[in-house]
Amino acid sequence: MTAKVQYQTLHQPEMGIIQKQGTRSSIFLLIGFCIGGINTVFLFPKVFTQAEYGLTRAIVDAATILSVLATMGTIPVIYKFHPFYRTHVKDRQNDLPFITGLICLIGFLLICLVSFIFQDFIIRKLGKSPLFADNFHLVFPATFLMLAFTWMEAFGWALKKTVITNFLKETLVRVLTSILIILVAYGWISKAIFFDAFSMIYLLPVLILLIILARTGEWRLTPRISKVTRRFKGKMFTFSLFIFGASFLNILSRTVDSFMIIGLKGLEKTAVFTIASYLVTLMDLPFRSINAIATPVLSESWKEKNYINIQSIYRKSTITLLIAGLFIFLLVLLNINNLVIYLSDEWAEVPVIVLIMGIAKLIDLGTGVNGQIIGTSINWRFDFYTNVLLSFLAIPLNFFLIREFGIIGAAFSNLGALFIYNAVRFYFIYRKYGWQPYQWAHLKIILGCCTLFLFLYSLPFVMNIYVDSILKSATFAILFVLLITRLKVSDEINDMVRKFLPWMVK
Repeated sequence: MTAKVQYQTLHQPEMGIIQKQGTRSSIFLLIGFCIGGINTVFLFPKVFTQAEYGLTRAIVDAATILSVLATMGTIPVIYKFHPFYRTHVKDRQNDLPFITGLICLIGFLLICLVSFIFQDFIIRKLGKSPLFADNFHLVFPATFLMLAFTWMEAFGWALKKTVITNFLKETLVRVLTSILIILVAYGWISKAIFFDAFSMIYLLPVLILLIILARTGEWRLTPRISKVTRRFKGKMFTFSLFIFGASFLNILSRTVDSFMIIGLKGLEKTAVFTIASYLVTLMDLPFRSINAIATPVLSESWKEKNYINIQSIYRKSTITLLIAGLFIFLLVLLNINNLVIYLSDEWAEVPVIVLIMGIAKLIDLGTGVNGQIIGTSINWRFDFYTNVLLSFLAIPLNFFLIREFGIIGAAFSNLGALFIYNAVRFYFIYRKYGWQPYQWAHLKIILGCCTLFLFLYSLPFVMNIYVDSILKSATFAILFVLLITRLKVSDEINDMVRKFLPWMVK
């Protein structure tokens, strides 16, 4: 489809589904991120050394990379082709869970084999981080459980069980982490036991999600090959090959900074980078919520050739994500100096890293669900090409900038790579379909929010870091909501505010 389509302002029921479930998911995401913030900023730095804290980040990042590699491209196949299975085969004949699960298991076993063969080489490369080298075996249970959850999560999303999957992944995992940290703090378990348990943190979420999917009646392990698999196996293989490469390269490009910091600067600097990265990752909260619902809806829209709906989701997602991202980013910046005072001078590099990487994340959020639009379209191969580009940019940039400038260099690498990556995706969608989501509203949002932030940032310090943070945060939140509602840049946000805070919207 190459014809350019103009925007229409029709109300789309699919966007209503996204908003309804997205709002519910956001509640759990917000709770999870708050608990994660307490873990990251307050508990971990006080209970563990910087090296020990850095080890937790190393385990998670390594497991993330390896679990994506182990999927061998099955996850995007679930998103893309599950609607065809639901339409053309009965639930008991749906072999997609069995086939994809078997491939994931084979992928994990191959990773274990390769890791065993090259274990000496891996340990040598971790010379700057001996603690990670000594505990590298913890990566494997973490990888297996993360893989199992990711596989089942994809079916949860396809069956529109996004609320519970987000709760398990974003909230329950962080609650369990908090419990483990508290147990260490009070001396009830040793740090060695903590790291063993931390590597298996996804065990309970995996068991719960398995039960939920089994009870739907639409998910079962059926080894008999269905007619849909026989018909689409060629397309599924080609699609999985490209999207798998795209997904893996995307994850690699977003975690390569941590691995290079581990290898070049050690776990102590990794801990500093972890706190800064987490504060920026808070900005991902709205995207994760919208992405969970938007992906299957976009897939259905492409299947039904509902281009108006795709345009609507694209345009509205850029505004919604920009507003949410600015709120979180500016709120963090408003309190970042107080955070450093609380932590100590050892964490003095955190503010500048948050500033640089926060701008990069705003660029990423401000382009909306562009990746999901491309990835679910007939031009999904371009998703692979752009992720190759991102990796080619991120890997050398991180290596040279981290080596020369340390963790601040990693932040600049992130900014440069994400800017080019999203600019290319934006240009592709515009040239291919003629869809351009930006309006004057976007500029008004940026200028208004930045002006509000500069005003509050310039106010004098009040009493102590706790009182100062509470007063400035509360004032910022109230004024931010008033500003956005008065600008009238998003009907969806105004409707939400009108529902819960009617006095703010005329």
